[in-house]
Amino acid sequence: MTDPREEAGARLQTDRPHSARVWNYLLGGKDNYPVDSEAGDVILTTFPEFAAVARLQRRFLARAVRFLAGEVGIRQFLDIGTGLPTADNTHELAQRIAPESRIVYVDNDPLVLTHARALLTSTREGACAYVDADVRHPERILAEAARTLDLSRPVALTALGIMGQISDAERPAELLDTLMAALPRGSCLALSDGTDNNEALNRAVQVYNGQSANTYHLRSPQEIAAFFTGLDLVAPGVVATASWRPDAGRPEEPTADVSVCGVAVKN
Repeated sequence: MTDPREEAGARLQTDRPHSARVWNYLLGGKDNYPVDSEAGDVILTTFPEFAAVARLQRRFLARAVRFLAGEVGIRQFLDIGTGLPTADNTHELAQRIAPESRIVYVDNDPLVLTHARALLTSTREGACAYVDADVRHPERILAEAARTLDLSRPVALTALGIMGQISDAERPAELLDTLMAALPRGSCLALSDGTDNNEALNRAVQVYNGQSANTYHLRSPQEIAAFFTGLDLVAPGVVATASWRPDAGRPEEPTADVSVCGVAVKN
């Protein structure tokens, strides 16, 4: 019988960079290994603005969740590709507006799940749950999420930087369609991903892919916009991440437009 501790250790793969840990390093976190910080430094050498891009995407999550919980009235969130806990996690943002909000976090990195279970605690009125699963297995995600969420009521699905980790051969649009098809009318999709229209970023990602345990696939803005097919986009549509409903009085730091995002509703 396999020792669960040995299995978890093997999955951590501390000899190779992992996306969640590299992202944590780029955001200034400490939950990473030397191999992750080294990969992050290689990315920053090739594309120095990448840390700013990571911060912009995190701020998009905050704006999107506040919009969904506040203006749209969503009370259930399915956060796929959680990443390591940092400030303003999905449940904190949603439960500040509506303490009864229920959130399911999904990730397949054992370090992420360990930290999430320890640090991401819900209000008494709401709920948080954690699913060890890969976006490539949407049916499993839905089955596990249904233990916490009422899938007959609207759910906001957040997918930040996740579709980029799925190759075209793995049919990322079909994975999203499977997830959204199981959610009722009034559900929403918030998505962002990196674009392929900057040569320095393309080189940085190519170097990263050559040494990482998981690869990232940049796409054109048009290809990313196609993930919203069949849904009704909320204004301003699919735009540069810094341009989606920016906070008044808080200008975003200048950086290259290398990621796009959007929010859409299933009607």
